[in-house]
Amino acid sequence: MNKFFKVFLFLVAFFTLQNITAQVAKPVQFNFSAIREDKGDAYLIIKASINSGAQLFSAIKKTPDDPFISSIVFDTSVTKYIRDSIVEIGNLKTLNDSTTGGIEARYFTDSVVWKQKLNVLSNDSAVIKGSVAYLAKVGDAFENGEESFGVQVESLEAVKLQTINANKKEETLLSVFLLCLVAGLLAVLTPCVFPLVPVTVSFFLKRSKSRLEGLRNATWYSLSIILIYTIPTIVLVMIFGDTILYKISTHPISNLLFFVIFIIFAISFFGAFEISLPNSWANKADEKAGKGGLAGIFFMALTLVIVSFSCTGPIVGTLLGETSTKGVSFAPVIGMFGFGLGLALPFSLFAFFPSMLGSLPKSGGWLNTVKVTFGFIELALALKFLSNVDLSYHWRLLDREIFLILWIVIFALLGFYLLGKLKFSHDSDLPYISVPRLFLAIASFTFALYLFPGLWGAPLKAIGGWLPHQSTQDFNLHDLKYQIEDLKKNGGGHTSNNSSNAAMPPQKHTDILHVPYGLTAYFDLDEGIAAAKALNKPIMLDFTGHTCANCREMEAEVWADPEVLNLLKNDFVLISLYVDETRDLPFAEQYTNAKGEKITTVGGKNLDYEVTKFGLNAQPLYMFLDHNQQPLSNEQVGYVTKKKFLAHLHNVKAEFEKRRKS
Repeated sequence: MNKFFKVFLFLVAFFTLQNITAQVAKPVQFNFSAIREDKGDAYLIIKASINSGAQLFSAIKKTPDDPFISSIVFDTSVTKYIRDSIVEIGNLKTLNDSTTGGIEARYFTDSVVWKQKLNVLSNDSAVIKGSVAYLAKVGDAFENGEESFGVQVESLEAVKLQTINANKKEETLLSVFLLCLVAGLLAVLTPCVFPLVPVTVSFFLKRSKSRLEGLRNATWYSLSIILIYTIPTIVLVMIFGDTILYKISTHPISNLLFFVIFIIFAISFFGAFEISLPNSWANKADEKAGKGGLAGIFFMALTLVIVSFSCTGPIVGTLLGETSTKGVSFAPVIGMFGFGLGLALPFSLFAFFPSMLGSLPKSGGWLNTVKVTFGFIELALALKFLSNVDLSYHWRLLDREIFLILWIVIFALLGFYLLGKLKFSHDSDLPYISVPRLFLAIASFTFALYLFPGLWGAPLKAIGGWLPHQSTQDFNLHDLKYQIEDLKKNGGGHTSNNSSNAAMPPQKHTDILHVPYGLTAYFDLDEGIAAAKALNKPIMLDFTGHTCANCREMEAEVWADPEVLNLLKNDFVLISLYVDETRDLPFAEQYTNAKGEKITTVGGKNLDYEVTKFGLNAQPLYMFLDHNQQPLSNEQVGYVTKKKFLAHLHNVKAEFEKRRKS
């Protein structure tokens, strides 16, 4: 700890010194931006932050020969956009002493904002370039300098879409936080955590000298739990980049590892053996906890996290996998914060309201029932991870019907267990069935029966995202329906929507990649663009993945709609780009991207294109392009309702027709 503390102090001192040096070198710092108001008016905004003790002179001349003046100069190429005079916003002061030679000077000491109106039409965009030549006074000395700028002014439509996309990201983060918060609260009910709640809370209240101290200690204990879950996630993201958890969660090797871990956890939950992290870890943390103080309480929280790992580990792993695919850099961090908060909240809640401890159910056989139920769920989740590996490597060992049969058996057995028809060695006697067990058994049997129609190709929309791709099912009555409809429409001929001789049919990767409902898709960007030009149709980019649950949900709930399907078949060229496809690129097509990463696989190339072109790594992502690869809309469409997706299809189709005629 001492070494860590010294390193921490060194870094703080270093960055403080750097900041001080920067401030001495330059008395003012500038921030340049452009805004577009709701009515379409555009403005250049220059904000100057002035160091303490410095005085920045005004940029507006009071007299033509005013010597104490800063100035803003625009490039000749953008003078056509400059409208009206610049507006100065700040606490303006005046100076008239020997240093100014008796001439009145106007200046600012804290900050100032310069606002310049721009004549950029609402449907246009422009880059405004120029420089600020500033004059400042520090003590009795005058300092000057120049700083160049280049600011992008977006069109009104682009600004609105950016606002929409920003709101979507906020909604995504909120949903991630709430999901993980609920998961954390549920984790409290696991056999590894629940018995510790009353013991820990009572320990704090009885050990403390006063109730206030007890509340403080319990609060710090809860905060420590949150930090233990959140800080490692932040460190991982900061060291390896904001896509590291996404890459881990989608990589086949990671999924295979998760499968093995979840199988082991399931067997442990069934009572075959107990899983725990090394005892030395817990003993070391417990030893530190015995020293008391805030540090001791922190290590008590660490001890809880370690000893409860066998119950919370699978939940955390699942949550990290889910949150890292949301396309928002800090979604996993927000997720772990939510999980830690949910897990820690009861400790503080019962410390503040100790009378509620009496209302908690006593530990007993019901906790073992919860543990075994978790075992069945872990077994089902393990198959999902194995399915991801099977799809990525195209083994075809766990096709859709095999996956469904296994899930039907698992949830049927869970129902029998809850009814007391199955019993493990560590289960207590069950003289009668409680009402909660009965309802849980009914739910389990109902879910198992719901899965049955899927064996013949039913889309099972409620869980479509969790199932293997429909193309892996050998006998699929649902897809057969679309094939028959296409045969009737084409008089028994070719069913492809791109059957015109003007376009070459898909060639690359069609042996391993497929799309549902009789659609024709290209799995290579260049092939798809060539087909779109030949057919004179707009391009629909479908960024998808073998492990993408929401992609399968969109296909089952939205693509399958007759009106949507008709548009996709007849009015667009579909290019499905799998971002987790493991097939190697030909050696001649491998390259190093702008970040210095070697791109060697089909999925890596597609993901790099998505991130570089559209600044997002979420799936599904649907973008629509013209033949010059220019977006027909800047809106980033992901998992949306059928109504919104259909409206967007019509809008981009109309925009394509408009560009084609112009």
